[in-house]
Amino acid sequence: MRLKNKVAIVTGAATGIGRAIALAFAEEGADVLCCTDKNLDGIKRTTEEIQRMGRKSTWLQVDVAKISDIDKMVASTIENHGRIDILVNNAGIYILCPVLEFTEADWDTTLDVMLKGTFFCTQRVLPYMLKQGKGKVINIASTFGQVGFVNVAAYCAAKGGVINLTRQMAYELAPSKINVNAIGPGTTDTPLMRPDLDKPERARLYLEKIPYGRVAQPEEIAAAAVYLASDESDFVNGHTLFVDGGYLTH
Repeated sequence: MRLKNKVAIVTGAATGIGRAIALAFAEEGADVLCCTDKNLDGIKRTTEEIQRMGRKSTWLQVDVAKISDIDKMVASTIENHGRIDILVNNAGIYILCPVLEFTEADWDTTLDVMLKGTFFCTQRVLPYMLKQGKGKVINIASTFGQVGFVNVAAYCAAKGGVINLTRQMAYELAPSKINVNAIGPGTTDTPLMRPDLDKPERARLYLEKIPYGRVAQPEEIAAAAVYLASDESDFVNGHTLFVDGGYLTH
């Protein structure tokens, strides 16, 4: 029960990594506000599963690219849970497109969800964490924020921004005992990635560079999130923990 009596917000919690993190937090004793933009059936399932564990959980439809939605998310957490101890900026979008064909709309959507959303979700929870004298922010980055990959220019740009934003916020907020860290998942078997992994030629591009010989499972990313959310990681700040089966070793 490493997160007993803590309250967490997890964006993009309907499926995949976000869902796994929300469930892992609940197993460790946290109450969780679960957010999604479109997958309302999925977010309800996540919330109901947490409630069956005996933890308090609520859900909310949130577009993290809209500051008005972020403000509603924070207000709902305070109203229903009373405090905010942990924020997981997980909401993401993965658009496959060659550089020459990428549209302005797709670029803006990608950066707005993953970079702008990460910044303003964090900004809006900070007053409550500062008042409490402690807080944990966990940003979901990617190995593709560290290296390039085919047909995901905006995704790579956004995740690279998340990694350096994590460093900047950690440096600025550490004196106030706010920890800001990131997790850099390698290729993970999620609904977001499954259409790509189901294509043999694309799957080969991922797998041939993973020394461990397989993709990650969402629960493996969630285990890292539990550590970064717990008191055990109090002296870890500004770090991106890559959970990638050795992808970045070469």
